[in-house]
Amino acid sequence: MAFFLEAKPARQPFLRAPASVIGLIAVLVAAHVGRILSPPSVSDRILNDFALDPIRYSAHAAVSMSDRILPLFGYMFLHANTMHIAINCVWLLAFGPVVARRFGGVAFVVFFLLCGLAGAACYIALNWGLDVGVIGASGAISGLMGAAIRMMRIRQPYLNVATLPLMPVFSSQVLSFSGVWLVINLLTGISGLGLSGQIESVAWEDHMGGYLAGLLLAGVFERWLGLAAAQSRRAA
Repeated sequence: MAFFLEAKPARQPFLRAPASVIGLIAVLVAAHVGRILSPPSVSDRILNDFALDPIRYSAHAAVSMSDRILPLFGYMFLHANTMHIAINCVWLLAFGPVVARRFGGVAFVVFFLLCGLAGAACYIALNWGLDVGVIGASGAISGLMGAAIRMMRIRQPYLNVATLPLMPVFSSQVLSFSGVWLVINLLTGISGLGLSGQIESVAWEDHMGGYLAGLLLAGVFERWLGLAAAQSRRAA
């Protein structure tokens, strides 16, 4: 379990990411490399079995329970191409350490998965019954972004976020950032123009569900594992 022990230094140098964040990036990269190096038939089977496809959850779909459950997690660890996983890893490296240092390594991974599940639920609900599969960790990473924006101070980025109380969900910082972020996601979803500069399908529903979950789950995790919990234990 030493892999998940997180130090909380007074200063948090850029790119000195916790082991749990680096480990998660390594898992995502390994999963992608393993798939693209597999024979085409195996790669196609992986995509078919683990991509998140709303049609699986239709009452008329002839699939097993495992066929419905596994994609809810598996889709986060699959990526379309090198650009897709590179962009996700950069965003994970940017926002993951903020959450991991605050809640610890194990909780960070749980938080990531829960946000990914929320993104999946939102995507399925808004595309109910359609055969439109999606892959990628973007929804889960959007959740980390949502949590981080409640921990950070945009106008004072030099402050140690591990020692600051969470920003309220309805604070001006969170509302303004969230508004801009959601508009950008809707525009990219409608236009299909992603960060790669190419026209492609963008699962904005997954991003939105993950982000909103991150905003709310940050408060839940804070009560048990964050600054408020630590202050409570010291007071006791």
